Amino acid sequence: MSPAPALYNATVMDHFLNPRNTGDVPEPEATGEAGEPACGDTMRLTLRIKGGRILEARFRTLGCAAAIASSSMATELLKGRTIGEARHFSNKEVVAALGGLPADKIQCSVLAAQALRAALEDYESRQSEKGKPGRPGR
Repeated sequence: MSPAPALYNATVMDHFLNPRNTGDVPEPEATGEAGEPACGDTMRLTLRIKGGRILEARFRTLGCAAAIASSSMATELLKGRTIGEARHFSNKEVVAALGGLPADKIQCSVLAAQALRAALEDYESRQSEKGKPGRPGR
């Protein structure tokens, strides 16, 4: 009898067991959160942005191995991107960079894209607040 096939590939397991960029960016320029009601996974993404470019991305994820690995990979993919480039970020990039996910775990990669969208909205909101007369920036 042959052993059961592995659920996750080596890249996914590496990002799950050795996640990159965990925690929060100190004094972030943007924060976004997302949750997956079907499985209970949640992600918080914080970004340090200077000159319209993402310099640092960190995450806190409560979830399964695929959610943690997807969050880790997403932060790696986001670093160095401009805000414009980040607006086009999708979960498909995360899945491809991880070398694939099982079909029933694809929704875990969607968390990162949703948290990024929320963070970009937060960033734009903070920028517009800074530009209003008589209002100090956050």
